Amino acid sequence: MNKSSRGLLVALALIVFWPADFVSAQDSEKLTMRQAVALALQNSRDLALARVQYTVALNEAGVDRAAFQPNLYTGSGLAYTSGFPSIGGDPPAVFQMSYNQAVFNPLLKGQQHAAEDRAKNMKLELDRIHDDVIVRAATSYLELAKVRHSLDLMRKEQASAEKILGVTRERVAANQELPIEVTRSELAQARVAERIIKLEGREETLEQQIRNLTGIPDSQSIDVDTEEPSFATDLPLNEMTDQAVKSDPSILEAENERLARQHLLRGAHLSYWPTVDVVGQYSLLSKFNNYDEFYKKFVRNNVDLGVRITVPIFAAKTRANVALAKSELSAAELTLGNKRQQVRLDVQQKARTVRELDATREVARLDLKLAQESLQLAQAKFDQGRLTLRDIEQARLDESDKWVAFLDADFARQQGQLTLLQATGQLAKVFQ
Repeated sequence: MNKSSRGLLVALALIVFWPADFVSAQDSEKLTMRQAVALALQNSRDLALARVQYTVALNEAGVDRAAFQPNLYTGSGLAYTSGFPSIGGDPPAVFQMSYNQAVFNPLLKGQQHAAEDRAKNMKLELDRIHDDVIVRAATSYLELAKVRHSLDLMRKEQASAEKILGVTRERVAANQELPIEVTRSELAQARVAERIIKLEGREETLEQQIRNLTGIPDSQSIDVDTEEPSFATDLPLNEMTDQAVKSDPSILEAENERLARQHLLRGAHLSYWPTVDVVGQYSLLSKFNNYDEFYKKFVRNNVDLGVRITVPIFAAKTRANVALAKSELSAAELTLGNKRQQVRLDVQQKARTVRELDATREVARLDLKLAQESLQLAQAKFDQGRLTLRDIEQARLDESDKWVAFLDADFARQQGQLTLLQATGQLAKVFQ
């Protein structure tokens, strides 16, 4: 074997047997928010359950629809006869086949349409859970990015607090400060440590939430992207309200329920009319039960085919069904009106909340900008020897606090924007 062949075999062996962990580490990339949402939609058990429930609703509607489709039955049996050979009004048959199909039955048809309308509600529930999964995945992702950024700031703040505590202890030892200043510095340091512990706990919780949503294994690290997405919408309030009324699942479900009640009421009204069914039967008889002794003529093969018409002369149940359907339709219409009014008020409140959160974020941004500019001035004075180390570290502490406040305000605004997008039916377009 020449050298080039050996080299090729060695290279192939390295590719095949190289540790998988090293390969995955080399290929690891940051998890973007769109990727997290896509994985959550792919692995969500809630979505899988909603799809199954939608399929169940469609199958239930199919059961009601089956009455208006051909139904063919066959069977056989054996019976002992003493006297006239009749079981259930029919002569005993060696083999029997029957056919039944509803042609005009308003009550059954109304129930079928009602089941189809309610199946549409399960599709709406599926869409609602789809949007909920998007919001949960995006919110967890954004909060994890915020928490990690805040942790970085808090750790820097912890270092500054330690420096301030050291300087204060030196000044107290030199009788330049009162001992109470040490306690004050220790309290500030303890507060920073407390915030770090809480943020670390929240980080672990959010990581587990994202793993549960996306299916990312525990062995794989989650590295989120720090790029700040925008969920702002420039639609006027009236248009947002109109879109919410058109796309809100609760309103659409109420409309489908009203339509189902209308079908049931129409079917109950038409139940005063006769019902029509196509019926047929084939029977293969034998002389085993002495059937030929009771009739003048014995026929082995018998076929019956025709239409069965049932005329209601006095049907108290039909009248009760009509009264019930009317009351249920009235309740459905009132529910629909209440839902529309509630959704309008809810969207208007969400829009106002987003505006307030925008204003709060702007205040936090300017407050942070002021703290950063103050830190720059303090740094310049410190470089000139006009400011002590404790003063410059205190300025850094203030700047870190403003950073954390801005991150909290920014995350709250993003949450409000996501909620507003979901309420107006624009969420799926953003994450297409």
